[in-house]
Amino acid sequence: MRKITLSNGKTIEVTCLSCALTSGVIEPDGGVVMETDYFHAHQDVAYPIKGLIILASKRHFTCFDELTEAEKLDYINTLSRIRHAQRKVLRIDYVYYFYNEDTTHHFHTWMVPRYEWMEKFGRSVESVRPVLLHARNEMNTEENSREVMNALNALREELSK
Repeated sequence: MRKITLSNGKTIEVTCLSCALTSGVIEPDGGVVMETDYFHAHQDVAYPIKGLIILASKRHFTCFDELTEAEKLDYINTLSRIRHAQRKVLRIDYVYYFYNEDTTHHFHTWMVPRYEWMEKFGRSVESVRPVLLHARNEMNTEENSREVMNALNALREELSK
């Protein structure tokens, strides 16, 4: 079991966070953004940044080359739909995509939007960790939480069309 601190400060204990989220054992704040036969998209539960979406496989595996042909098609189509919605409804110009195979969860991609407030941390992969920590430690307010939920609802509405 692993202890994980959520964006709201609550600590949970799970064997695999992705399994808990995709199976509905843990409901992410604001719920599911989009779901397909193979993937589950939700607002990141650890960092309160509007539009920071995690696209996680429902099946438990870790490596990109383990995707089935059907999962590959679904993955790229779902990722593209979410990105289009981020641009259209949240006006997000740029996103950093992260995926790692040595994860303790299973296959998932982080879609980390770039906002103007992030510029002070730089514009490289090294800037992402300080951005995430800043969000968790400094943006955990009721006002920001409302903004994150409003963005989530806007994305969900756009993706349901």
